[in-house]
Amino acid sequence: MGKHKRVFITLGVLMILPLLCYLFIAMTPLDKRIHTPQGHFYIVSVVSLLALAVAAAIGVVAPRIRNIKVSFLSLSYVSLAAMFILHGISTPGLLMHHTGISGSVAQLSVLLSALWLWLCSISADHKVVRWLSIKQMWLLPVWSTLLLAFGTYLWLNPDFVYHLHLKGGVSKWITTAAILLMNAWTIYRNLQTYLVSKFPLQLAIVYSTGWMFIAQIIMVTGEAWMASWWLYHFLLLASVIIMVSGIIREHLSTGSITASIKLLFRANPEDWINTYISPSVRELVMATEAKDSYTAGHNYRVALYALKLGEELGLSSAQLRAIAQGGLVHDIGKLYIPDGILNKPEKLTDEERTIIESHPVSGYDVCKRLGFMLEELAVIRWHHEKWNGSGYPDQLSGEEIPLVARITAVADVYDALTSSRSYRKAMTHDEAMVILLKESGRHFDPRCIHAWERLVAVQKEFFQETLQNSPHLKLEDKVAN
Repeated sequence: MGKHKRVFITLGVLMILPLLCYLFIAMTPLDKRIHTPQGHFYIVSVVSLLALAVAAAIGVVAPRIRNIKVSFLSLSYVSLAAMFILHGISTPGLLMHHTGISGSVAQLSVLLSALWLWLCSISADHKVVRWLSIKQMWLLPVWSTLLLAFGTYLWLNPDFVYHLHLKGGVSKWITTAAILLMNAWTIYRNLQTYLVSKFPLQLAIVYSTGWMFIAQIIMVTGEAWMASWWLYHFLLLASVIIMVSGIIREHLSTGSITASIKLLFRANPEDWINTYISPSVRELVMATEAKDSYTAGHNYRVALYALKLGEELGLSSAQLRAIAQGGLVHDIGKLYIPDGILNKPEKLTDEERTIIESHPVSGYDVCKRLGFMLEELAVIRWHHEKWNGSGYPDQLSGEEIPLVARITAVADVYDALTSSRSYRKAMTHDEAMVILLKESGRHFDPRCIHAWERLVAVQKEFFQETLQNSPHLKLEDKVAN
């Protein structure tokens, strides 16, 4: 609770402090008129161009990261930066003498940015987000084209700005109310998620949106060109900077941004696992395995086995990446299971079994709020479903179970059988194979089991090395030659 309290205090300070600075300057002789159209032009335009370049670069990488939340963030700040470029170059008295376009575009930039941030706070299984996830590769180019077309039209037809009704007396406050409501919801949802996941990106979104919230208040209440009015420009810049830093900390932290982006484009599935073990994902995995000392390395091995099986079945690169990320965090729902039940050496009661079987749904609920894609969510929720419909949590059967989950189920059970647990010792490879073959058509998809048979026959050395290097395994029992 102490850590949560510090987060709330920090958020309060970061939001209240700039608001107090604004009020202090506005109510004192320090609020002098700083009418520098050229300064406004260069500061806003240059900073917006830099922000646009960074936000667009993140949008290009986002599909490789496989996180729809990152795409929405990119579109949010692409909107903010692109419209602010127009805000800068339309500074009255320089390239344009139309007095209404600059202020209206500033309001529009924050409105569009707030809209994408609001979408960023919606769960990944919402039907709108699901549809956008399917179109993820096209989101950045299509939205950028629309922004460019709209900006060009507005530049050529500046009087159109009056039809937007963004700066009028009543409409200004309606727009402001919409922005603040969306910002408030974004802060609330991402703060909730951060307190559960501790992902730095969620906290960055909270702080970034908080500054956008204050910037909007200053924009509509401040007097143009006064010292206090200039403050909102710097708050929006800080909003972009902290969002970018959050993405870098969570997703691009393998030593350098360049190295991280290169890693995302490698073809080797084992490299994809290393890609997805970001600091945040690594902490989730370590926290999960710390709950159960017998499962050290389990998540990594499941992801690795599933990737190998996916390759054998000819899955696409996108599906393999989904297996990599989903496999790494497939058991994070166990964080919410009491230790006494999770590590109980005796037979579980029916009530305890029900609690254990809740972990796929708990993990799914956390990860859908973190922006995980649909395929990863399928791995997390349905890796305990069975081919004959007797699994959990939703009793899916046959091909109702997504293929990525069916593949992960084979990898998960194989690793569980060949690992020591609190209630039994590890089995040998051959003993585990007997069980997997016996359960073909009941627990497992027969096609996956046939592919698994081919895989272990062809890659004996890989399985032998993995078994030898895994903790809590019977090292004297190896894959038969």
